Amino acid sequence: MAWCIMPNHVHAVIETMQGHALHAVVHSWKSFTATAANRLLGRSGPFWMREYHDRYVRDLGHLEAVKRYVEDNPVAAGLVSESWEWRWSSAWRGRSKERSD
Repeated sequence: MAWCIMPNHVHAVIETMQGHALHAVVHSWKSFTATAANRLLGRSGPFWMREYHDRYVRDLGHLEAVKRYVEDNPVAAGLVSESWEWRWSSAWRGRSKERSD
């Protein structure tokens, strides 16, 4: 639904499917990406912190606010002036798609 890869953390807004608990999805992502990143970086051992932060989205208004927060994270960090300028996010992808239409 929305995502943003920051220099030292990642944000992802997802909807889990029945039978796929959030903790299992996060574990799968962390395991896969840690293995790939360690291979690319020529290292081994832990890559991600064990914990993660989550929140329950209560309604469509809350969902839109959370998506804005995620996509505006690079702006808040002073990395870009506009969210769509950050290449490693759904905001950039959405803007790029608009340009090709």
